[in-house]
Amino acid sequence: MKLAILSNGPGNYSTKRLVEEAKKRGHDVSVIKYKNCYLSLDDKHPDVYYDGEKLTGFDAILPRISNNMTRYGCAVVRQFEMQGVYTSAASVAITRARDKLRAAQILAKYDVDTPKTLVSRNTSDIDDLLEQIGLPVIIKLATGTHGNGVILADTKKAAKSALQAFYLYNEDGTNILLQEYIKESAGTDIRAFVVGNRVIASMQRTSLDDDFRSNLHKGGLGTPVALSSEEKKIALKAAKAMGLHICGVDLMRSERGPLVLEVNASPGFGIEKVTGRDVASKIIEYIEHNASRRNGKDRVGA
Repeated sequence: MKLAILSNGPGNYSTKRLVEEAKKRGHDVSVIKYKNCYLSLDDKHPDVYYDGEKLTGFDAILPRISNNMTRYGCAVVRQFEMQGVYTSAASVAITRARDKLRAAQILAKYDVDTPKTLVSRNTSDIDDLLEQIGLPVIIKLATGTHGNGVILADTKKAAKSALQAFYLYNEDGTNILLQEYIKESAGTDIRAFVVGNRVIASMQRTSLDDDFRSNLHKGGLGTPVALSSEEKKIALKAAKAMGLHICGVDLMRSERGPLVLEVNASPGFGIEKVTGRDVASKIIEYIEHNASRRNGKDRVGA
C-alpha cells in the first residue's frame, strides 16, 4: 500500500509512530506537510502538488490535521477525495468535529448523552442562560483545543464579565458555548481511543492542581483505566455519529452516567505511553484493510 500521512511534519510523535508501524508492515509511506501543498482546481484533474511535484498513486491518506489549519487541511483532504483516494477521516467529519457547536448538535441528534450546553450570540440573554444552566458554568469557544479558550465561572458576576469579554473581543465570530459543570468529575475525564468498531485504549486524565481542565497539554496526569460496557458503547456511538472511524472520544463520569465532552478527529498518541497499547499499528491495520477493500471494489466496478 502506498500511504500518505498528512501531518505538520515527521518530527511529531504520532507521525513517527505511524510511519514506523506502516514501514514495519511493508508499506510505502510518505509524510506530506499539507500546509505546503497547493491544489489544482481543474474539474477534470483535481491534483495536489507538493514540493513542486504532483502527488499521484496513493492508495490511502491518513489526515493528521491540526486545529489551526483545519480549513486548508480539509481542503487538501477533499482534493484527494475528489481523486477517489481512500481517506481514514473524511474532510466533512473533521470539520464537524472541530466546530463544538455543530458537534454538539450532531451528538444531540443521535441521542448521545452530553453535558447540557447552551449557545447564544446575544449578550442580553445572559441572565436567562445562567438561570437555565446554573452555576458554576463552563464557558468555551467553539473552536478551542487542548483546553484553550475554556474558563470556569463560579458566580453570575464572573460569568457575565467573561461572556461580555468573549463577545467584545471575539472578532472572528466564533460561537461561544455555556456548558453544565459536572462537579463529581471536576478535573478528571476519560479519553477513549476508537479505531473502527472498537475502543483499543483508554486512559483517565486528572489535573495535578485545582485546574478543572484535565488535558495532558495542560499538565494533567494520565493513568490507564478500564471502561464499563456502557462507557464503551457511548464512545462508539459518539464516533459513529460524527462519522469518524479513528478518533479520541472524551468522556466524563457523572451521577447520571457517562457523558461525552467531545470527539477529537486527530487524537494525540500520549495514550500509548500511558497504557502501553500499540495504537499506531491498529490504525495502520485498519487503513490497509479498508483501503484494499475499497480499492478492490473500485477495480471490480471499473
